Amino acid sequence: MNEALQRAMSKAKLTDSQLADRCGVDAKTVGRWITEPGRVPHARHRWAAAEVLGEEESVLWPAVTRKAIKVGPDREVVSVYPYRSGVPASLWRALITRAEREMTFAGFTNYFLWLEQARFGTALRRKAAQGCRVRFLVGDPDSEVTRSREEDEGVALTLSTRIRVTLAELEKIRSQQGIGARYSDGHAHLSVFRFDDDMIVTPLLTHSVGHDAPTLHLRRHQDDGMFDRFASHVEGLWSRGRPVWEETDGQA
Repeated sequence: MNEALQRAMSKAKLTDSQLADRCGVDAKTVGRWITEPGRVPHARHRWAAAEVLGEEESVLWPAVTRKAIKVGPDREVVSVYPYRSGVPASLWRALITRAEREMTFAGFTNYFLWLEQARFGTALRRKAAQGCRVRFLVGDPDSEVTRSREEDEGVALTLSTRIRVTLAELEKIRSQQGIGARYSDGHAHLSVFRFDDDMIVTPLLTHSVGHDAPTLHLRRHQDDGMFDRFASHVEGLWSRGRPVWEETDGQA
């Protein structure tokens, strides 16, 4: 039996039929997922189930992880998504929940996080109070780089507006020690989100917005690997960034 899947369904109070409806499959198919532990669903169904159940795919189907074990430089690549919008919300939640040492949100606007993560500000405040360093790198809404990217995107909800939403939300929690924010134009076409030794990386494509960009989930396994290269990039931007508000010793 796939006991992990059974436990997750029980915790979510979902029957075979209910999970099947949410994943777009037949109830008998879900039954086989449970009773035939060697059966691995198609990727889109695994992602849907993980999203519905609030668990990571690797927890529900460890065989997928075992098959994907790598030994070369690419072993730091956990998952690849053709679109950032395809990254399960459950993965973002899990990474935020598990982070203990640091969380860095180096997206040009970081706007989507406030929309997609319930009580995001409360979670950040709680993490900072527990000793986790929380940092935000955002674009300057009035910069020439922002204006240029707005023209490139050509969408109604402008980049500067999305940045200002994030700034307004950060203003509500800026009094919490351990939370810092700086302006930077150096990540206008590359978003990096770090959660301890996990990282979500999104290189932005021309004439597209962030949720349409290809995305990597990385996990640190070596010195000077992909993870460390992106982490060093963000540290450089942070060191050169301009504080959004006056920083004190207690802020990130």
